[in-house]
Amino acid sequence: MKRLSAALALIAPVQAGLRFPCSTLTTQRLDPVVQPGVIPAAHVHHIVGGNAFNATMEGDVGERATCTTCQMAEDFSNYWTAQLYFKHPNGSYHRVPVLPVQPLLGGSDGARSGLTVYYTQFDLSRDNLAQQKITAFKPGFRMTVGSPTVTGKPQVGLRYQCLQGQNRGRELDNFPTGPCSGGIFTTHHFPACWDGKNLDSPDHQSHMYNTIRSDGFVSAPACPASHPVRMPQVTYETVWDTTQFNSMWPSGAPNPFVWSFEGTGAGTHADYMFGWKGDSLQRAMDKSECFYDGCGAIKKQAMSVANECTIKETVREQTDGWLMKLPGQ
Repeated sequence: MKRLSAALALIAPVQAGLRFPCSTLTTQRLDPVVQPGVIPAAHVHHIVGGNAFNATMEGDVGERATCTTCQMAEDFSNYWTAQLYFKHPNGSYHRVPVLPVQPLLGGSDGARSGLTVYYTQFDLSRDNLAQQKITAFKPGFRMTVGSPTVTGKPQVGLRYQCLQGQNRGRELDNFPTGPCSGGIFTTHHFPACWDGKNLDSPDHQSHMYNTIRSDGFVSAPACPASHPVRMPQVTYETVWDTTQFNSMWPSGAPNPFVWSFEGTGAGTHADYMFGWKGDSLQRAMDKSECFYDGCGAIKKQAMSVANECTIKETVREQTDGWLMKLPGQ
């Protein structure tokens, strides 16, 4: 993934996988993967996807949800990251709003906030189905990538970019060191090799294995014997609208943006809970050289319909506006 112009150049007849927007479902302190049943969870998350989302989620999520904020009408999965905040020089915090990732393609205009999701089969422009079948996730599957406790640098695939107009700039392993005129762009690449047995693991990561050693949408090396099943490579992209805070960033001062757990830029992380209806994702992954809708293998919905999907607020607390401390901290 290079500059936005490069991303536009990739929009060609030969594409492999899915790319679609999901509007924001809710922003609150819930985390059914890492802290199931805990109300409230430790820190605020920005969440998209199906309306079955709650503090405790087990079994077939796709069978329980009745709507989704994602463009793919059969995708009731949930996708979430920590929420980004601006820390004012006076010590107060303000939630950073989210913008849809541009460009929006394939009739997906109208997304509200949210993030863009990718399910790629090999890399962004090719598939390798003749040599390697892609196995869709199973009901009850979940995983995480990254960790809020990490210091130093995050793993490969967890990156920041400083948007300057239409230019995404180079990928960074930490927050940008200066104001970004178009906001901060974050990417979360998940591993694609599964052990073939466990839908989860105690650390929510050991049942998966990452063979990717470089950033961007690249072809992953073969899966190891310990994790032999190749699954879709899931990626999230989010645009954080930091522009309204740029004037409050004192010249020469360190980066003022923090995740909802405070921590450091290395602690960027994301959670995934599978919830596609029936065999819909497998049908898309079985298609060769398709993009956006799996060559018509799955249904799409207008984003105006997706935007009507909501859930009730479980944790009643202020997460936006100027706060003297981060929720839960």
